[in-house]
Amino acid sequence: MSLEETILEWFSPPFDKNVRDAILLLKKEPKKLEDAFYTSLEFGTGGIRGIMGVGTNRINKYTLGKCTQGLSNFLKKKYLGEKIKVVVAHDCRNQSKSFANNVADVLTANGIYCYLFSDLRPTPELSFSIRYLKANCGIVLTASHNPPEYNGFKVYGEDGGQLVPPDDILVTKEINKIKYNTILFNRNKKLLNHIDDEIDNEYQKIILQETQMHKKKRDMLKIVFTPIHGTSITAIPKVLEKAGYRKIYIVKEQEKPDGNFSTVNSPNPEDKEALKMAVDLAEKKNADIVIGTDPDADRLGIAIRDSKNYWYYLNGNQIMTVLTEYLLSVKKAKKQLNSKKFIASTIVSSPIIKIIADEYGIKYKYCLTGFKWIAKLIKDHPELEFVCGGEESFGFLVGNKVRDKDAISASLLACELASELKSQNKNIYKFLIECYKKYGIYNERLKSITKTGKEGSEEIKNIMTKFRKNPPMRIAGINTLIVEDYFQRTILDLKSGKKENISLPKSDLMIFILEDKSRIALRPSGTEPKIKFYFSVSDNYKPNVTLEKQQQILNKKIDLLLNDIIH
Repeated sequence: MSLEETILEWFSPPFDKNVRDAILLLKKEPKKLEDAFYTSLEFGTGGIRGIMGVGTNRINKYTLGKCTQGLSNFLKKKYLGEKIKVVVAHDCRNQSKSFANNVADVLTANGIYCYLFSDLRPTPELSFSIRYLKANCGIVLTASHNPPEYNGFKVYGEDGGQLVPPDDILVTKEINKIKYNTILFNRNKKLLNHIDDEIDNEYQKIILQETQMHKKKRDMLKIVFTPIHGTSITAIPKVLEKAGYRKIYIVKEQEKPDGNFSTVNSPNPEDKEALKMAVDLAEKKNADIVIGTDPDADRLGIAIRDSKNYWYYLNGNQIMTVLTEYLLSVKKAKKQLNSKKFIASTIVSSPIIKIIADEYGIKYKYCLTGFKWIAKLIKDHPELEFVCGGEESFGFLVGNKVRDKDAISASLLACELASELKSQNKNIYKFLIECYKKYGIYNERLKSITKTGKEGSEEIKNIMTKFRKNPPMRIAGINTLIVEDYFQRTILDLKSGKKENISLPKSDLMIFILEDKSRIALRPSGTEPKIKFYFSVSDNYKPNVTLEKQQQILNKKIDLLLNDIIH
């Protein structure tokens, strides 16, 4: 259909008067109207995510209904003749609760039994609940750390992990078949079961079992915590208290769930600004550690005190480094490690994680970007036991009872590390330095470039095409040795001309490995209108030079690489 025909369709049933009125308002701003209808939200990275509003390219009752109807049809084909059960949760975002109810309406109207969380819950709890309730599928209404105008629909399989091929492809095909006037919205109340707090205790019990590392006193550690207006307020304070922590200071201004995220520019713990109020409170309380989580509680940010007592913000790779090293060291001391254990990270995460695995004599597995691929590794290797895994985007998971990144268990593990170190008159900053002394110093940076709308989407495609057709032979004066193209699934050695195949699934991603072992990856975001550049540089740690100075040197190197490849 043409753009005009698509818009006209939304003036007829099943679309209501509110939709028609909203479109008439948009007609006064043709550019916005075109952006709302020029395409349909694509089901990818486990679901859909976008700006809320009317239109095929927006999150609303009808686009979510189309997705849910398509998913329902897929489930009925996959589990033919079986009783199908789906768990539905939502985060703190504006309209998330009403959207969750819309989804429950469509599921039950299709004869599917639905467990619906009655109030907001963390995404990792949704993942846990699927396996706990022996459900076939799970859905969470969330846009993770995106700005307030966004929402989304994330789908999980019966293993508790986000959908991966072939299921995500089959679901997409079913969704694309759906006409809006065929969506069933009439709720069957007999097939709906509201979940209150019965899952909370089981989820928190598992976290305590998996993540408590020592028997030392925990009541001396001073913790400042902020949920940044999100769902982790329902879990982190309770988990920390159950573990024995007593000095927990919550940022009151950010304690209450708020879909407008009124105290921050972005509810993303990757941004230092999002933790500012928490750090300010930590100064007043003379706290040891600051922890902040994103709206659906799958990512966490951590700030610690450095050698000069200033606040130092760990990046995602550093969080993964210290938590992995700590967890493995404790398990080694307890003789709980062997060759049947494995850890995992993604191909755009720090190479240091593989080196840590080698040091402890356990297996290391890597996968495409996105935690769903780590969940798939757990599912695909039942002969191995997953210990932990993470990705550079501030996600970490302890154990295999949850199959998505989990800021709740990661927060407890960070406090376990901090409290044990404090009992030895040490801190996490010194622990990070010890890791760098042991494995080499690594420095990573992510540069995201936003390209919105139809033109932006084309720009991103053109950038990827340019690098694919003409990969740079030198970057900032350093020879490129290897070009990995995950779309063409090839590895090219530029020196020898030899080409190898990549075993991982197809993905729109390229990685350049330089002569000095620096790595640059680029990929379009699967959830935002952005193209992302990932930089990783390293060196041997110099004991007589401060960490700050060494990181400055590595940062300057990243600056040169960034300026050359982007401009």
